[in-house]
Amino acid sequence: MYLSKKRGTIKKILLSRKGIQKGEIEVAGKTAKVINYTELTGFLKEGDEVIVNTTAIELGLGSGGYHFVVLNFSNLESSLEGTGHIIKMRYTPYQLKVLSIEEQTSSYHEKMKGSESLRKMPVIICSLHSMIPCAAGAVKELTNYNAKIAYVMTDGGALPCVFSDLVHLLKKNGFIDVTITAGHAFGGDFEAINIYSGLLAAKNVLNCDIAIVGMGPGITGSGTKYGFSGIEQGEIINSVAILGGIPIAVPRISFGDPRKRHYGVSHHTLTILREIALKKAIVALHKYEQGRLDYVLNELQKKEIDKKHRIIVKDGSIGVDAVVSRNIKLSTMNRGIDEEYDFFCTSGAAGAIAVDFL
Repeated sequence: MYLSKKRGTIKKILLSRKGIQKGEIEVAGKTAKVINYTELTGFLKEGDEVIVNTTAIELGLGSGGYHFVVLNFSNLESSLEGTGHIIKMRYTPYQLKVLSIEEQTSSYHEKMKGSESLRKMPVIICSLHSMIPCAAGAVKELTNYNAKIAYVMTDGGALPCVFSDLVHLLKKNGFIDVTITAGHAFGGDFEAINIYSGLLAAKNVLNCDIAIVGMGPGITGSGTKYGFSGIEQGEIINSVAILGGIPIAVPRISFGDPRKRHYGVSHHTLTILREIALKKAIVALHKYEQGRLDYVLNELQKKEIDKKHRIIVKDGSIGVDAVVSRNIKLSTMNRGIDEEYDFFCTSGAAGAIAVDFL
């Protein structure tokens, strides 16, 4: 078997919001945390018997320490509701239909038919979910919260948008105005078949000023050169340029990561910018303390990134300050702002640069 399933009983509901519930479950005599996606399995109540997928916990993976409800015995049958004919997670037991913004039954179909250009819209492109908040924070702070931001979530990480507590908080605090889930990602305010139509919808249908693109929580890596899900950043750079937008790449910069391959400029970023991104992008850097800035620039120059892309250095701390002032916790790879200040400021710098192109 390629997945592990167990039967359990819901003991307590801890959180319930649109699309998701979190709670406690008793499985095999032990209490564990559980997540339920209501669009897939309906609403849970205490005492319900369920089947949960326990694979991630048994493997010790970073699912946040949760089991996931596969089947709710109190909700065995359900019927399709609403419009929409596009299937996501196709040919799996959980394929679900959505109303995609492009499809013929969508009220936006005609606008999408005539939408072929981003018309120089700045697009901030992230390789990690944790890069999103400070980029958005800088944009909002520098535009007095007047710029409209779309977060386009790819399917490189978590597929359900509602899994991200971070996105929920960013929307609640006014940093993100609208969410679009592209590819097999689902549950955003709007659905899109792929990244191209997701971006075009952000600009030409939803009238956004800036888009931030990145996967949901949960990057996958292997320690090999090309075997990581964040490699999509290079492909998205190409997509934005093809559509006539301004691609602004957030490099993965860290001076807190103990792994040599991610110290300074991550090998992920170097591979993406040197080999995968075929189109020219703006590479955002923060005004790190001088020794660190020289180190980062030297790393980029050694790989001739500066010859292929345009490097812009800008103070990104305004994005960090904006997010922290709303008591939103910043974390990447289980490290916080004290360990990874430069990482978060790099995202803020991308947001500040995007504002310059409005």
